[in-house]
Amino acid sequence: MFPIRDHNPSGRTPYVVYALILINITVFLIQRPTMSDDVRLMQIYFDWALIPEQVSNGKMLHTLLTSMFMHGGWMHIAGNMLFLWIFGDNLEDEMGHFGFLLFYVLAGVGAALAQIIPDPLSKIPMIGASGAIAGVMGGYLLLFPKARVDVILIFIIFFKIFTVRAWVVLSVWFALQLFGGAAIDTTGGGVAYWAHAGGFVAGIILTTPLWLRRGGKRFWQAHAGHPPHPETKYRLSQSSIPRIRKRQ
Repeated sequence: MFPIRDHNPSGRTPYVVYALILINITVFLIQRPTMSDDVRLMQIYFDWALIPEQVSNGKMLHTLLTSMFMHGGWMHIAGNMLFLWIFGDNLEDEMGHFGFLLFYVLAGVGAALAQIIPDPLSKIPMIGASGAIAGVMGGYLLLFPKARVDVILIFIIFFKIFTVRAWVVLSVWFALQLFGGAAIDTTGGGVAYWAHAGGFVAGIILTTPLWLRRGGKRFWQAHAGHPPHPETKYRLSQSSIPRIRKRQ
């Protein structure tokens, strides 16, 4: 179950979201030629990726920020930028441009710390915007739990698009991160599940003051958990839903 868009239009141009996507793609394209050279790639990781052991010893603190703009492959950056595009514009609309940028950075730092805490002496580099974007998802969940999100469900050779509430999509995603974090050995490489979970929680915490200013539970009650404006309507007729079949 993979989200592809929401029905929650933004009231202002999300310049910060655009800038973050542009910066991430630019950094990735600059980094891309080094991926075939292990020596150069490891040097880049040592200089700019987050290494828990270094940060735990008070060194290389700049990597708390720089690691957010590095990615390990096309699918890694494509997935992250899609999630940022879907959920980020609405938070920027609510928080303002500078407020959202500050929120994004703080959520990313919170995510990094959540990955460091289970294994502070790890020497495995961590990269990716996933933690900060998880914070965006957490903030979105708090403000718009019943916003409609289109997701794609892929089953072997068929796929189907359908609409569910944001709280379902984001709660399932968060539960998977908790399960993954509990199941894997933090001393190995792979997905930084605790960074995802930590970023999500950080996003909720950082968004709480805004939610309270909007009235807290009264904000939910006034709009029944939906966005406080008409939601975009997409026609998803049975005939318009694409299907694919592998050729024999």
